[in-house]
Amino acid sequence: MQLMTFSDASGTRIGVLEDRQILDVSKSSIQEPPASGPTTRYADMLALIEAGEAGIRHIEALCSRARETGAVLPASAVEVLAPIPRPRKNIFCVGRNYAEHAAESFRASGEEMILPESPNIFTKAVTTVNGPYADIPFDPTVSRQIDWEVELAVVIGKGGRHIREEEALSHVFGYTVLNDITARDIQNQPGIQWFQGKSIDGSCPMGPCLVTADEIPDPQALRLHLEVNGISKQDSTTGLMLFSVATIIARLSGILTLEPGDIIATGTPSGVGNGRVPKEFLAPGDRVESTVEGIGTMRNTVVLVERRAAPGT
Repeated sequence: MQLMTFSDASGTRIGVLEDRQILDVSKSSIQEPPASGPTTRYADMLALIEAGEAGIRHIEALCSRARETGAVLPASAVEVLAPIPRPRKNIFCVGRNYAEHAAESFRASGEEMILPESPNIFTKAVTTVNGPYADIPFDPTVSRQIDWEVELAVVIGKGGRHIREEEALSHVFGYTVLNDITARDIQNQPGIQWFQGKSIDGSCPMGPCLVTADEIPDPQALRLHLEVNGISKQDSTTGLMLFSVATIIARLSGILTLEPGDIIATGTPSGVGNGRVPKEFLAPGDRVESTVEGIGTMRNTVVLVERRAAPGT
């Protein structure tokens, strides 16, 4: 199932993408829902994720009802948002999770390459989340070295602590596409500045769909591809991850409790701008297309923004 969060004149809600049309399940009701009531509505994607398998069964029934009643919208008629526009927590990210990307990163910084022995985890602030077709803000007073990183993102369904690796995938609700936009000039400042370099507002396009886990039986067999202005920059497969989705979930849950709706970006393959010779960075007007097989393609344009003074200044 391809779940979406979208907005139009009637407000923001969730739906299901089917043949380039959105089944508007918010306008449907059934008589045999889960125990939550005969006209159950899910206020947002987080509410659906928390409902678990019962929620998915209910949405499937609502989809049938939507088809019967014509509660269908063309995808082109709405604004598609990130599947989870405002996560409850920072987005967990895995650094240097592909050997070739690790190599280009160390080479760019002039360091000796040392592959990580365990997942290198950092986070992006919740205010980075951006839509799959939204503009990527470019503020030259903040950074002039804006880089791209296409990634497979995992959304946790069933939370837990000390999740065993062999059971980890059963805790996944679904998968989406994520572009870990990075300000390299901030990230590479003295000290460890990954959080700051990764957390500029709007620097995390996600979407266009949240594909439920049942449609992706093997998350380690997906092609990732990214283009800038129609030119291929990244082309790889999740099979080359140093640490698999299951391993990442197991290791992360050994440190903290994972909860429904938590998002994990699993790392990017080689081909980022910072690793190229000469280095390449995004500029206003550039169009970035980020694709993960079986999920979809995001299309974002880099747009120059002006810094706004804070209210009252």
